[in-house]
Amino acid sequence: MSCGHDHDHDQLDAATIDRTLGAAEARCTAEGERMTAPRRRVLELLLAAGEPVKAYDLIARYGTDGQAAKPPTVYRALEFLERKGMAHRIASISAYVACAGSGDAADHAAAFLICDCCGAAQEVTTPVGQTFALAADAAGYAIERITIEGHGRCSDCRTA
Repeated sequence: MSCGHDHDHDQLDAATIDRTLGAAEARCTAEGERMTAPRRRVLELLLAAGEPVKAYDLIARYGTDGQAAKPPTVYRALEFLERKGMAHRIASISAYVACAGSGDAADHAAAFLICDCCGAAQEVTTPVGQTFALAADAAGYAIERITIEGHGRCSDCRTA
């Protein structure tokens, strides 16, 4: 998405991506799961993007030799990463982002500020998710995931 002015959205450097991938692999091993090559590649693409990415873009970028992935490969990897709290789906824009938090699905509610101009998304901490989880618990519900989305304009787009 382009909105006609410059942006300075944060992107991770290669060393940070490598550390994050290593931590994700270690976590999978500790939990008796496997960080398969497709799961690792999809997480790497999400980390490198630094912005929400649609599944079909992940499919196109998947191969290091320009070869697209088969859709089920990417969708299965996304499902795993989302279930493990390593990635989040932003439903309103049908896109995925790497988790900026601890990576524990039960640890936090994913809350995003989404710019309707440039498409940037920023994960933020909010007590609303905890309050919602407590209300659900009191009602007898066991919530697996909470995603809160707020739409507006980022600071770059507001001042442009």
